[in-house]
Amino acid sequence: MEDTIVALATAMGEASIHIVRLSGPEARRIIDECFIPRSRERWLRHDNFTLTLGVFKDEDRILDEVLIGRMAAPNSFTGEDVYEINCHGGPFVAQRIVRTCLRHGAHHAEPGEFSKRAFLNGKLDLVQAEAIIDLITSKTETSANLALTQLSGGLTKIIIDLREKILEILAFIEAGIDFPEDDVETLDRKALANRLEEALSVTRDLLEGSKTGKILREGLLTVIVGRPNVGKSSLLNALLKEDRAIVTDIPGTTRDEIREYVSVGGILLQLVDTAGIWESKDIVERLGIERTWNALKSADLIILVIEANVQLSEDELYILETYSDKIITLVNKIDLLQNDKIDIPNIDYWIPFSVLLHKGFADLENEIKRRVYQGEIINSSDPLLSNTRQISSLEHSYAALQQAKNSLNSFMPWDILSIDIRQALQYISELTGHNVQESLLDDIFSRFCIGK
Repeated sequence: MEDTIVALATAMGEASIHIVRLSGPEARRIIDECFIPRSRERWLRHDNFTLTLGVFKDEDRILDEVLIGRMAAPNSFTGEDVYEINCHGGPFVAQRIVRTCLRHGAHHAEPGEFSKRAFLNGKLDLVQAEAIIDLITSKTETSANLALTQLSGGLTKIIIDLREKILEILAFIEAGIDFPEDDVETLDRKALANRLEEALSVTRDLLEGSKTGKILREGLLTVIVGRPNVGKSSLLNALLKEDRAIVTDIPGTTRDEIREYVSVGGILLQLVDTAGIWESKDIVERLGIERTWNALKSADLIILVIEANVQLSEDELYILETYSDKIITLVNKIDLLQNDKIDIPNIDYWIPFSVLLHKGFADLENEIKRRVYQGEIINSSDPLLSNTRQISSLEHSYAALQQAKNSLNSFMPWDILSIDIRQALQYISELTGHNVQESLLDDIFSRFCIGK
């Protein structure tokens, strides 16, 4: 924190402009030594949040004509003096500016170090900091909106309020420990039970929403399965809007898994096209079929593609029975039917489908959205937990609160209750960053790019 750091904040390569970011206690001195403003009078006013045109130099050699943005502490992203040097977009130009800053006393920033300083200086909490990387890596509009909601602090407010509730419970219990002889509310177990149930209710709601949040952030592992030539690869190509998989009339064309990401109704799907399930004598294809069965075990969603009015195979019946809670059945090739009658025994719900005529895609999208949102009206502006680390911390906090409730119902001593509540407080504090180990911070911010 005592060092001044510098890094290229834009992607390496040719571009219209590059931005070099400088932050720290010596940032202003370094800029004053290397920058000659076109209007010195305006520059000396030190106006905040301004862009100033001038030249950046190394000793007596001019490196580039630049625009410098000035954000003085504490009103900056990091909470320190921050200068952003907008230079021409050649990578050589930007690197010369970085090297000049290094020679004048700056240190090269580690991955995520600007964001880490923002957290340490109280500009971001840990939930917001992790939302930055989620926003950068988002693959759909929905996941980007979810990250923006977390970054704006909507989720943080709910979690901070929950932490305050837990703190109040702890104070309530410790008052009972300190003043056991007083006949006051602190000894009222019913009042404590009400407070505990309120905290548990908020935690349950957050955990329930996290199931949807995690799906919106990470996507659904979606396996397309069925017998050969039923239209699995054609479905994959149609969803991707490109010929990703080879499609022929020859059974067994797909022999290995093909994995691609696609957004369907704002929900990210990791699509897996698999080898057709049948009794093959080809050893290579049999290996592919074995991978298909393994993929089904880990799938979040299974799209079973069958043909209309074709008797279901034993494998298809087994899949329907074993994975009934996560299957969407598509009855494909309805364009080949002589009439509109479709007879599918053993299946309660199925979608009439034709990849060729592009029929049934809207119904498939609606069914996927229904499965994700569980029939509830949830959108990406709702504050939802989506990060695995955050969900794990909240689950541990919930378990400790539940243990405290059980101890209360068993008329355990107040100091036993205090242990459970302190544990709940510890986990919720790890979630927000109020109490977090340095090794965890290093792990979180190392996933950021350099310059962020």
